[in-house]
Amino acid sequence: MSTTTELLQHGAELFPGEVVTTAHVRHLDLPLQAGKLALITLDNGFDHTKPTTFGPGSLLKLSAALDQVEAEAAEGRIVGAAITGKPFIFAVGADLKGVELLKEHEDALAIGKGGHEVFKRIAALPVPTFAFYNGAAMGGGVEVGLHATYRTVSSGVPAFSLPEVFLGLVPGWGGCSILPNLIGPSKAIKVIIENSMNQNKQLKGKDVFELGIADAIFEPADFLEQSLLWAAKVLKGDVVVEREEIDRGKAWDDAVAWGRLVADAKVHGAAPAAYKALDIIARVKDADLQAGFDAEDAALADLIMSGELRSGIYAFNLVQRRAKRPVGAPDKSLARPVSKVGVVGAGLMASQLALLFARRLEVPVVLTDIDQARVDKGVGYVHAEIDKLLSKGRIGKDKANRLKGLVSGSLDKAAAFGDADFVIEAVFEEMGVKQTVFADLENVVSPTCVLATNTSSLSVTEMASKLKHPERVVGFHFFNPVAILPLLEIVRGDETDDASLATAFAVSKKLKKTSVLCKDAPAFVVNRILTRFMGEIQGIIDEGTPIADVEKAVEPLGLPMSPIVLLELVGPAIALHVSETLRGAFPERFTVSENLGKVVKAGKRGFYTWVDGQQVLDPEVLELLTFGDTVLTAEQVRARALEAVAQEIGLMLEEGVVAEAQDIDLCMITGAGWPFHLGGITPYLDREGVSERVNGKPFLAPGVASVPA
Repeated sequence: MSTTTELLQHGAELFPGEVVTTAHVRHLDLPLQAGKLALITLDNGFDHTKPTTFGPGSLLKLSAALDQVEAEAAEGRIVGAAITGKPFIFAVGADLKGVELLKEHEDALAIGKGGHEVFKRIAALPVPTFAFYNGAAMGGGVEVGLHATYRTVSSGVPAFSLPEVFLGLVPGWGGCSILPNLIGPSKAIKVIIENSMNQNKQLKGKDVFELGIADAIFEPADFLEQSLLWAAKVLKGDVVVEREEIDRGKAWDDAVAWGRLVADAKVHGAAPAAYKALDIIARVKDADLQAGFDAEDAALADLIMSGELRSGIYAFNLVQRRAKRPVGAPDKSLARPVSKVGVVGAGLMASQLALLFARRLEVPVVLTDIDQARVDKGVGYVHAEIDKLLSKGRIGKDKANRLKGLVSGSLDKAAAFGDADFVIEAVFEEMGVKQTVFADLENVVSPTCVLATNTSSLSVTEMASKLKHPERVVGFHFFNPVAILPLLEIVRGDETDDASLATAFAVSKKLKKTSVLCKDAPAFVVNRILTRFMGEIQGIIDEGTPIADVEKAVEPLGLPMSPIVLLELVGPAIALHVSETLRGAFPERFTVSENLGKVVKAGKRGFYTWVDGQQVLDPEVLELLTFGDTVLTAEQVRARALEAVAQEIGLMLEEGVVAEAQDIDLCMITGAGWPFHLGGITPYLDREGVSERVNGKPFLAPGVASVPA
């Protein structure tokens, strides 16, 4: 029994629930009388909705297929071998459910070594090998193809990536070693580091070819036939694949240095995966692939046994699984159909909502406002955005015309909303204004029309309290920019009925949003946590710790932006309003910064300005502010801010604002861009001991976002 087989059989015992991918071998006569090819097809027996993955059992199947192909090649029965996937899917990498189960460093090391030993056999075959990337390929799915001699890609491939760094791993089955030696370190670092850390940005088939990862690209309709013809031409010598010569001098070192700058900008040294990947890329500058493979094994094992990786997998599972089945949502059969949408308001937020509803629901959307100029401006914005989509080739001319035809404006609410099934208001954030809007709406809409509010902090129950039918009112809180941030906080008021709530969840699903059910509590989830966090940060600054020192102190959290930049993105006026709302609700914990009030009164957008292309503190803003003389250390800044957040989350869970800590993390990841490698917020607070210190217990059970005991 070989060492590889022993490693993988042991891994299979640890992961009895694996959906095993079979490697089917069939033989094809190549065109042009080029000879016989062994084609290995990766298939887990399910359709494309359950993508093909590699666990230990799957690697054993591939190894067995390679035993057969190796023997056939040695006997001269085949002239080449190729690997491809089932329809629409090539392979999407290691099965993360198996990684979650690993408890020992040596078992983690075995997974890395086992994958390498199997994949290396592709490169070692005594005949040329091909990878035909016919569909989605990620992680180990990309890497298995990198071990082949040649690669083709379908122009229809929708997603191709090495997402490991995004999750807290490294491409550990050859990606860090082979890719920079194939396409050069700069391009490889773009794929491995930059794209991965940019919210796991995916490549399309065309990108894969242009980067040089694939040697040829063909249309999806006859992709396999064209790939076989191309392979035949390569084997006969009619096609010679030429690749760029790799600069192994200073350019290699410069690329790695640039990669470190990218990583620093994203996580400030707070997460190890990107840096470990860059260390491996630096190591294989001399093209010693085996040294790289050994380094990948070591890095993979260390990271698998780290809290960051477990938090990354936890975050991945939240976004991929929990988000698809919102906890507490009523039975979807209760949802009413929505064939027309109304939007009250025609400002920027309302216009963004109108565009989203039109694009996703493809039903008529009508905006109203207090005068025709505002209405025209809102409709004009939507039409202009549709024209931009057309100019970028993201939609066709017919689709653009159809979408523009769906969006209109009116000053007559009765005419606009009389036959609407769902009306959302996006007007000024003031209770009296919103109550008036809903009172007006109730007089003109049908008895079953859902009335939704995009409020960020006000009580949905109070907003509905003066209506004859408060049961139809639901909170529907989007995050800005609407088209980018996935979260939708769906808020149930005290009177909201199941049918209205089910309709809201059904609409959210069609909008392709991540929905989380929230109790009607001040500022709901994201804004409450961010306001508590920002309130502590602002308080520390007001008391005397310099702004630059405070910003540097929270860098180890690896947040997507600094607190002061976030303040500018949210807008000081909105931040001030939410902090006032929360101080009214919880005066013992929330404060309102006098300095922030001065910034808003002066009409300033934030604390920074741009000078000669550099972001600097605005001297005009600094003139407005007054500071104390209490200066905290970086450790004290972090501790104070995180302890406040831990306390607030603990109280929110006690109040039942959401069902579980997992919903808090899902909200923070999808609504605030909180880092994947932190798992949102609660795994980090647990790992750093903050939860225990503040609340006397962790938020999550052992093994949920950590290495199982």
